[in-house]
Amino acid sequence: MSSSVKETFKDMAVETRPAPAPPVPAALAAKVRTLAPTMTRSMQRVAETVASDPAGCAALTVTGLAERTGTSEATVVRTSRLLGYPGYRDLRLALAALAAQQAAGGAPAVTADIAVDDSLVDVVTKLAQEEQQCLADTAAALDVTQLEAAVAALAGARRIDVYGIGASNLVGQDLVQKLLRIGLIAHAHADPHLAVTNAVQMRTGDVAIAITHSGRTTDVIEPLRVAFDHGATTIAITGRPDGEIASYADHVLTTSTARESELRPAAMSSRTSQLLVVDCLFIGVAQRTYETAAPALSASYEALAHRHSPRNNQR
Repeated sequence: MSSSVKETFKDMAVETRPAPAPPVPAALAAKVRTLAPTMTRSMQRVAETVASDPAGCAALTVTGLAERTGTSEATVVRTSRLLGYPGYRDLRLALAALAAQQAAGGAPAVTADIAVDDSLVDVVTKLAQEEQQCLADTAAALDVTQLEAAVAALAGARRIDVYGIGASNLVGQDLVQKLLRIGLIAHAHADPHLAVTNAVQMRTGDVAIAITHSGRTTDVIEPLRVAFDHGATTIAITGRPDGEIASYADHVLTTSTARESELRPAAMSSRTSQLLVVDCLFIGVAQRTYETAAPALSASYEALAHRHSPRNNQR
């Protein structure tokens, strides 16, 4: 299928696709963390204020929030829409719901950054809380309809290629190892040149997956674009669903991330949510292909069993 034809079908699908539902209250803080780097400074003030004090902001009118943040009413409305809400009224309702969840203990507050002089006990506690929140945010924001479509494509794929650089490549390798164990043909490409040369061979019935937190990693975008142009079904796993990567993705699976800090870079925090998404993909595919997946898993376990025996370990 040519790129122009595929783009035409994609445009038609966008026109008829219902507007996405606003993010659930529990995902609001994650949405702010994801989109804040792309906002203007005034919009950042609005977003960070509502995320840090949902109860207080829920009680404010649009004028009140504009005054509190030193911005304009138009900025408050634009920020609401960028966060996924039709208007400020909808954001205000979400803030009230989020405040109620926090008061009931259902949505823990974001933990403090890890400091260089923190004890290891504090490091363990803070990391555990951050990662739990990151997983909860990702689960809350994940579009299940997109996930189901991605699972269906993978389950019937002739071939699967996964593209990722750095920490994202490690996540891609994890997915590929799982898929191989249930009998699917899958490859993880870290070398950008090799990724592109392999993407040229992709066809209708194949699936290409790109993993990039930023959504703008050129070495990941390029092979996905080539696979897209050659008719493969394309999937993007990204923290930036509005990034360039989405232009070449049939299905976009959004990940969350914990706050970046000096000792916790984005590559480290995004990996947790990426692993959750690839595990969801794998389980979904294994369920759909259970009749062949279960025997393949058993065969792989049996093939490796002797490597874990006490006698073998003594040699």
